[in-house]
Amino acid sequence: MDTLATIVAHKLTEVAQSKQQVPARELEREALWAAERRSLRASLVARGPGLIAEFKRRSPSKGLINGAARPEQVTAAYAQAGAAGVSILTDETFFGGSPTDLQTARPHVPVPILRKDFMVDEYQLLEARAWGADAILLIAACLTPRQISKLSRQAHALGLEVLLEVHNLPELQASPLDHVDVVGVNNRNLKNFDVSLEVSLQLAEHIPASILKISESGISQPANLLPLWQAGYRGFLVGENFMKTEDPGQACAAFVEAAQSQLGIAARV
Repeated sequence: MDTLATIVAHKLTEVAQSKQQVPARELEREALWAAERRSLRASLVARGPGLIAEFKRRSPSKGLINGAARPEQVTAAYAQAGAAGVSILTDETFFGGSPTDLQTARPHVPVPILRKDFMVDEYQLLEARAWGADAILLIAACLTPRQISKLSRQAHALGLEVLLEVHNLPELQASPLDHVDVVGVNNRNLKNFDVSLEVSLQLAEHIPASILKISESGISQPANLLPLWQAGYRGFLVGENFMKTEDPGQACAAFVEAAQSQLGIAARV
């Protein structure tokens, strides 16, 4: 069983347990359920280049990245640095995240928050709203087209935007996009963890012009953005590159400044 299949199998068990421990009706009583939602898509478009800065403690491929960082401090610093949105890992077993990371960060972050996890059940959408997320991630590699359609519609019904992640052309072509706000091309092969920006460049022309597209993974320096920008990408997800430093917020600020310079975009006042 490959890593993705292992994660999905564990997630199905985890969700079943969560449903027993916290019924859906209790999630709807959480204080953050009523919080106003912010548009990730609009924020990415407005900030150009739209950076989604990620809070991630560890990963299956890299192991521990940063075990000491506090989510409320790092995500607030990301927003201050000019990030259009922040991504917060909520998977505990494989990425060291937790619901508390998202809930703790929400009051300190004025930009949209993406709940990044392996979404396989409608219940997780209810969790995302209850915890304060503005958008959720759907990964085409671990969902059927029918599941993508159902979960994206349900997310919109809950006021959540949808970022659909694809890794290759067959995944993109098979995915219904009617209720997808952003398509993210992951440059990392989830089976062997190889990374190549060519994945984004090859898929760019196949993504409908009406859908905002972003590139994810393998973006280690601002210079990586120029060919992606020229290919039509208006958003970029960067996580490990910031989290592996002593000051992720400062690393993000330096990246944003350099990226704006690279792309010839004046700094926002």
